[in-house]
Amino acid sequence: MSTGIVLTPRVYINRELSLLEFQRRVLEEAANPNNPLLERLKFLSIFGSNMDEFFMVRVSGIREQVELQVLDVMPDGLTPREQLIAIRKRALELYRIAQRLYRKELLPALNENGIHILDYAKLTEAQQRRVDDYFFNVVFPILTPLAVDPGHPFPHISNLSTNLAVVIHDHKGREKFARVKVPNSLPPLVAASRHAGKSAHLGKSSRHYYYIWLDQLIAVHLNQLFPGLEVVEVHPFRVIRDADIEIQELEADDLLETMKESLLSRKFGSVVMMAIDGEMPKHIRELLIENLECKPMDVYSIGQPLALSALRQIYEEVELAELKFPPYKPHLPKRLANLQPNTLIFERIREGNILLHHPYDSFLPVIELLQAAARDAQVLAIKQTLYRVGKNSPVVEALIEAVQNGKQVAVLVELKARFDEESNIEWAQRLEQAGAHVVYGLVGLKTHCKVAMVIRKERDGIRRYLHLATGNYNAVTAQIYEDLGLLTCDEQMGIDATDLFNYLTGYSTKQEYLKFWVSPVNMRRKFEELILRETQHALNGKKAHLIFKMNSLADPHIVQLLYQASQAGVKVDLIVRGICTLVPGVRGYSENIRVISILGRFLEHSRIYYFRNDGKEEIYIGSADLMTRNLDHRVEVIFPIEEPRHHNYLRKVLEMYLADNSCARQMQDDGSYLSLKPPDNEGCLNIQEWLMDPANRRL
Repeated sequence: MSTGIVLTPRVYINRELSLLEFQRRVLEEAANPNNPLLERLKFLSIFGSNMDEFFMVRVSGIREQVELQVLDVMPDGLTPREQLIAIRKRALELYRIAQRLYRKELLPALNENGIHILDYAKLTEAQQRRVDDYFFNVVFPILTPLAVDPGHPFPHISNLSTNLAVVIHDHKGREKFARVKVPNSLPPLVAASRHAGKSAHLGKSSRHYYYIWLDQLIAVHLNQLFPGLEVVEVHPFRVIRDADIEIQELEADDLLETMKESLLSRKFGSVVMMAIDGEMPKHIRELLIENLECKPMDVYSIGQPLALSALRQIYEEVELAELKFPPYKPHLPKRLANLQPNTLIFERIREGNILLHHPYDSFLPVIELLQAAARDAQVLAIKQTLYRVGKNSPVVEALIEAVQNGKQVAVLVELKARFDEESNIEWAQRLEQAGAHVVYGLVGLKTHCKVAMVIRKERDGIRRYLHLATGNYNAVTAQIYEDLGLLTCDEQMGIDATDLFNYLTGYSTKQEYLKFWVSPVNMRRKFEELILRETQHALNGKKAHLIFKMNSLADPHIVQLLYQASQAGVKVDLIVRGICTLVPGVRGYSENIRVISILGRFLEHSRIYYFRNDGKEEIYIGSADLMTRNLDHRVEVIFPIEEPRHHNYLRKVLEMYLADNSCARQMQDDGSYLSLKPPDNEGCLNIQEWLMDPANRRL
């Protein structure tokens, strides 16, 4: 369907550069003095891990296009080679900001608060003895120095590994080169000591933590690895490899075994980025470039620490509650808060739909639904999709218990959930061993929808109980990811869920659903129809307003439709956490479009789609973002919120998101973001703090 709108670089931002702008916003949270100190450090570690993934997945894909001489140009106007150049420039800028923030602000602040990350020379004699003992008793036996010479080929450097490039002179002064890998099986920071002391500026007792980087500890003791030789130079470097797995499913007889093989190959992907500390001499750099078979532009001089993600260790180990966000205890919806021991959750769901808003509402009702289903004699079967469940999953344990209790259990485990593949393979095998029916999804499609269905025999017949959600069945991330879930026994949704599972496990070609939007079946068409309906309302002088909350917006055709709606006079509010290729505020295209991004204590993850519809408002939620992959290459589900009190709640929540002047950044017409501030004489509104108040969530 043509909109007549041509996308050009002026009105379509490169998705990779947009994603890097999101990383800039994460860095802003690390720099925000209003956040507790250890939370700022955690944001910096999140930035580091996000950038690792960006290079492993996004940059690796673009490099492959360059190598294949792909010349296709997206509406942003950049060829793959031009993208790599632009990415390098932006990424180096972000790394410089991150390192300056770490050195100039966070390290001094940590030191003032009793958390000391020190060089070996700054440790006391007692602390040096302690870390020396750790080196000789724990580290030294693990280390394997690998020489590089005609008799010793250059060793494999594994993905995400920190290494030491060591230059050595023998007794005749001849130069030799070796590589020492820093063991990733050990914590990257070594505790030198921790004790109670006096806070100099407060004059009261406080705990002190002393750390040294493991790679520095190894560097100090390299003479132990090369006895009789002189260690002349030591230069740390870190390698990031292509970790994007491409599965040729049509040729895979057993997807489970194919995934296992692919995970092994991930360790040997081509090098897409080598990080160094800036002091590495040219000849060492060239030696590494040649042997790692990378290019000079793949080398990033970013300073120490090379792995910013390693700073999360401090956050997890340091027990100083005053330097973290205050503990938050999620609540239970009223209808579930007083559930009696002899009252099954099924009874409460029959009384009416239950909307859950995590992490403000507890994830326990979801677990309790599955546990009740596993133990209730009236339950005949459970069907569920699993994308990311994490370790020690109570959800999977409940499914296994259900099988053991004689229930029929069918589970679609998505083996291609990036970086959760190993965990999902383990769970799939455990479920199969327990006797569950396990399938791995559709050929060529990731199954990303979040659906659980319990089939129960009751006096008036068979009833289907559903949990539908925007987020994963992961009890841990449900405490930090903002998501929505619906518990319902709506008959039409139950029929849709049955058809959906038949589509996932069999050969159903059903094209219409009663209430669900399912990709890649009918979801794109539904979005197009409702955006065009809103456009027509505006052209007819009727009330027209779109509010979309999502993680990413990058589908070119949806962007065109939103521009067309804006031109017709539709007010468009977009709450987009991450990638947004649409440009707001451009004359002739998007004067009526506003884009904001919310970052805070919790990760915004829900997808909410609001259509004003001339006063007959409709709200849909679900698992899909407005990206081509979600609409065309994944199995996703979006469903309506029909109960008036839930509808009104979500409408109010969207209004408060749009009024936020604390967590929100507003996108400018050049793709940058501007932090919003409270107007004069107006209070500060933080949407996440507002939602933490149970008085604002009367569900």
